[in-house]
Amino acid sequence: MTVFSFRAVGLAAALATSTILAPATTHAETPSGAYLAARIASFNGDYRAAADYYLEALISDPSNVLILENATLALAGLGDFTRAGALATRLEQLSVDSQLARIINVAALVERDAVDRVIADMDAGLSIGPLVDNLLRAWAYFYQGQMSDALTMFDETAEMPGMRGFAVYHKALALASVGDFEGAEALFADPENRVLLASRRGVLANVQILSQLERNADAVALIDEVFGTELDPGTAVLRARLEAGDTLPFTVITSGRDGIAEVFYTVAGALNGEASDAFTLVYSRTAEFLRPDHVDSLLLSAALLEQLGQHALATEVYLKVPADDPAFYVAEIGRAGSLNAAGRPDAATEVLTQLAKAHPEVPVVHVTLGDHYSRQEDWQNAIAAYDKAVDLFTVEERGQWVVYYARAIAHERLGNWDKAEPDFLHALDLEPDQPRVLNYLGYSYVEKQEKLDTALDMIERAVAARPDSGYIVDSLGWVLYRLGRYQEAVPHMERAVELMPVDPVVNDHLGDVLWAVGRKVEAEFQWKRALSFVDPDDVPTDLDPDRVRRKLDVGLDVVRSEEGADPISVADGN
Repeated sequence: MTVFSFRAVGLAAALATSTILAPATTHAETPSGAYLAARIASFNGDYRAAADYYLEALISDPSNVLILENATLALAGLGDFTRAGALATRLEQLSVDSQLARIINVAALVERDAVDRVIADMDAGLSIGPLVDNLLRAWAYFYQGQMSDALTMFDETAEMPGMRGFAVYHKALALASVGDFEGAEALFADPENRVLLASRRGVLANVQILSQLERNADAVALIDEVFGTELDPGTAVLRARLEAGDTLPFTVITSGRDGIAEVFYTVAGALNGEASDAFTLVYSRTAEFLRPDHVDSLLLSAALLEQLGQHALATEVYLKVPADDPAFYVAEIGRAGSLNAAGRPDAATEVLTQLAKAHPEVPVVHVTLGDHYSRQEDWQNAIAAYDKAVDLFTVEERGQWVVYYARAIAHERLGNWDKAEPDFLHALDLEPDQPRVLNYLGYSYVEKQEKLDTALDMIERAVAARPDSGYIVDSLGWVLYRLGRYQEAVPHMERAVELMPVDPVVNDHLGDVLWAVGRKVEAEFQWKRALSFVDPDDVPTDLDPDRVRRKLDVGLDVVRSEEGADPISVADGN
């Protein structure tokens, strides 16, 4: 969840004075093959390789602006602001209008406590973009002890189109950081400013402010309203402290430097999902550089690196979250995901197993472990993990359907239908029209040749909800086939193949349906296609390649006879 959305602002209006380049276009005058290697690495989001190759290319062409900017981008993506700063300084010396260079140079100036230079540079026309410039100037004034000027700057920014939410949020943080909790709470309490509570960070800031005002009961009510009953460990501890009468310190912002870091984090959060991951990462990495204990920035940077496919880098960032931080379990779940994506499932299992031991009271930890085992098709361990999660549920909530659904699948895969069916049905009690559950349960009934009318109703409802899901449309065609309504099944199976043209199971099903209506040549063609799409290392559980080959040899009627099933004509009642 992000603090604000850029849809109302527009990236061009709010940020852009120039463009961060990644990957760069070809520079014909570059003699070194390192440049081409760097471009490929940039395209793949491989910051470490890109940085090395771009730096190598700069040896041959040290004033090439394109290479300088892309090398700076790669180093910023790595979080290496020392080397990135040197290149950014070079870009400014070359009088290049580079938003990227400006961000890096601002971070370097703040790091050196040269905030007066940041203001002077903005006065001279150096800009990152209107939103960042205004918030940065306000916090720079705050940094220098000019609180009145800072508040005036926040107010002026709030009057600019689309920037009110950003400005008011930062003004509230500034007021709270100097002890004006009444003023900060007045901003949070204003119905026009509900956007301030649009993120976990904003909510926790308000909770701390309320506690400072000796309004712990209101703080508890806010936590319950926003987060519900299933709290993460950190929030649960805060809630318990509030109920015990403790006064929570205000820690969201403790200095002007923290405020400047918050500007870059806020923008990163707003850009997330609206701009490229590489562009967004520059902002989160900058916040992380200016405030190494900004755990939210660490988590955002790691998530962006995962989305860029840089799982090793993401793992490194997740490891920066301290073990005693309330968000540690979130970081460990993320680290396990990165390890799994990097092809290290055993390492991911170890991380999640240890996390479940350290946080046995957190349902999502056990759910995540269960999901991990499910991906490995270790159904028994998956069930054990889901059982622990379910045992921790104190109040039934709609979102819990997914846990019962996942556990039902694990039971079904182990042949425990007497346990699987109740879980599927309970998932539907919690989320009555959930198409995934309707489809899976309906399809299971079809395969078991039981409750076929119920199965048809379920799958028709699932198709109505997800008409473009190949799996669900396939289920509808298959249940009609099982009911002997072959002609009706044909268009649905053909549609399923259109949606999933290379799925072996769907192609096999279409072959059976076509055979049933007498289109035997086409049926054989579909069975051949089905076999051609089977991965020998990952054969679908509901497809037997040998059975498909047997159908090609002797036809579906003979195969059904060999299996003791009724011939197609009898099954059709015709």
